[in-house]
Amino acid sequence: MERLRSIERLSLNQITMDRLSLPEAVEVCVRGEVQWMALWRHKIAETGLKESKRLIDEAGIRLSSICRGGYFPGATAQEREAKLDDNKRAVEEAAELGADTLVLVCGPAPDRDIDFARQTVAESIAKLVPFARSHGVKLGIEPLHPMYAAERSVINTLAQANALAKTFTPEEVGVVVDAFHVWWDPELYTQIKASAGRILGFHVSDWIVPTPDLLMGRGMMGDGVIELRRMRLAVEEAGYQGPIEVEIFNQQVWDMPGDEAMSLIKERYLEHC
Repeated sequence: MERLRSIERLSLNQITMDRLSLPEAVEVCVRGEVQWMALWRHKIAETGLKESKRLIDEAGIRLSSICRGGYFPGATAQEREAKLDDNKRAVEEAAELGADTLVLVCGPAPDRDIDFARQTVAESIAKLVPFARSHGVKLGIEPLHPMYAAERSVINTLAQANALAKTFTPEEVGVVVDAFHVWWDPELYTQIKASAGRILGFHVSDWIVPTPDLLMGRGMMGDGVIELRRMRLAVEEAGYQGPIEVEIFNQQVWDMPGDEAMSLIKERYLEHC
């Protein structure tokens, strides 16, 4: 069976080693000969934007994305405007660090009106696009599993993400395919084909059975039920040849020493992705 032959495309999504500081995570990547990282904004803030850029540049690390923008819906117009302003700051951070993709986790409804929340997401992205374009940053809409609709995102299928993205050019807005969030969708492979030319990221982890926790229950690749290699081949057929982010929310993984976790990530990535 066809498999990845190297770790050249492997990207460490920083949340996978959340207990490590940015300097520590960079050192783990350098020792592990991993060339890509995806940074989270709270880790950038801890280290400082200028220092984060220095660390990344000096280590020769390339950035697959910055996570996260989004969380657009708000109960009032003032709240929605404040959220848009925060997204503009996220765009500026991505541009300063040299990342060309800002991942959007679009946010939940502030009340029970999920339709209005989805309308707000669409309107907010439209407002953000010109600003992002002027900074050379693409917006990657990441659909989240429906179990997160009430807490994290009202955009829950790749079809929804595609519909939003296709109102803009591929140079402005695309989609992020996260295996954990979309593996269950009966339209997944049809929608991956429909995403051709617009896939800005591919994230891998696994769905453990039984699922131990809704947020912190992601598994290491190979520990669950997701057809990771089939999905990887599908996104490649749709034109995506970029870095593949390992993004795992799991306390057991977080508690592992960084070098040990990286060794396991590389092993499972080669075996299952």
